[in-house]
Amino acid sequence: MPSGTEFITHEFDEAIAIQQSIIASGRKLSTSHPVAAVKRQIKADLAVDEKHLAQLKKFGKPLGATGKREEVAEALGSLADETSAKAGSEESEAYEAHAVLLNLKRKQQDSADALIKIARDRKDTDLRDAATKMKKEIKASADALGKRLADFAVRIASA
Repeated sequence: MPSGTEFITHEFDEAIAIQQSIIASGRKLSTSHPVAAVKRQIKADLAVDEKHLAQLKKFGKPLGATGKREEVAEALGSLADETSAKAGSEESEAYEAHAVLLNLKRKQQDSADALIKIARDRKDTDLRDAATKMKKEIKASADALGKRLADFAVRIASA
């Protein structure tokens, strides 16, 4: 595992890659999810998710971060690709894809926490403010997706 500036680049690469997976999965689920309210939320979240990706790229670019998929981002991205591709076939498949999207967002909250602390340590107020806003927006989205996932579980279990 790298350290110093290389580690910060790694963190940006991972955050960019995870954000790209969030967007790709969200695009698929926004058309295939069987619950209309979830489709609407995911569609609304996509605009914010794309803004987060643009910010991550902007802050990562000076460090050479491009979204290189390393182990964690690769595994989560592949899982998101697989589950979202099956999401239209059965409700249980959509449930799995929904859960993976939620997991990606929660992982991104952790990345935002790290970026906030790195920004504070480096006295980078622009990054700190952007990462703090991103964390709040991702948390709100993840909380709503989590509640809807629980409701979806009840719907499937009651069928």
